[in-house]
Amino acid sequence: MPDKPRTWDQFAIKAELHRRGMTLTKLAEINKLNPGTFRAVWKRPNEKVERAIARFLKVPVELLFPGRYPKRSNTILSREYAAESTGEKTTKDAA
Repeated sequence: MPDKPRTWDQFAIKAELHRRGMTLTKLAEINKLNPGTFRAVWKRPNEKVERAIARFLKVPVELLFPGRYPKRSNTILSREYAAESTGEKTTKDAA
């Protein structure tokens, strides 16, 4: 039976950092970012912090923070009308 993929949550991420001799504060200092921002990453998404943690752990950011990645944008307008909202000409207008 294949191994089940590892589930990463706040506690697993922090535990792995500590196993490797790293803390969020040290990681913030290395990346020249505010330590408070690193501590708040569990409640407030921050792409720089998330990517710094992922780089250190050598784990894709999508696996560490699956609910936040991949980034999605909700489009209200269909593609047909999106060009009109930006002022671009559509093939329908060009004719």
